[in-house]
Amino acid sequence: MAEIKRYSDEDLEEFRVIIEDKLALAKRDYNELMRQLMNADGNDVVDTSPTYKILEEGSATQSKEELIQLASRQQKFIQGLEAALIRIQNKTYGIDRVTGELIPKERLRAVPHATLSVASKNARRK
Repeated sequence: MAEIKRYSDEDLEEFRVIIEDKLALAKRDYNELMRQLMNADGNDVVDTSPTYKILEEGSATQSKEELIQLASRQQKFIQGLEAALIRIQNKTYGIDRVTGELIPKERLRAVPHATLSVASKNARRK
């Protein structure tokens, strides 16, 4: 019978703490991006006064598009971290989804939502 490879409960607890810290920061950053998009902190009349400065409008549109892109990436990051927490609960965290081998701890500390080792990720790109 094949031996099941997984991280110990102590290791999983260490990763859970790392992920929860990153998740709190990610949610804070996402909320800040959303506040900027909704102009929640603005008290000006930019969105109600007529403007005749086409370049400024273009710049404002580009900035808004960049904020939307950042918010979308942040939301994806949050979902990845939340999925990692579920894998910790299921005790499947840190297992490469291609090879079934353990992902090195150093990689998981740097990219806690990783589901592939660096070798597996590089192999997928080829």
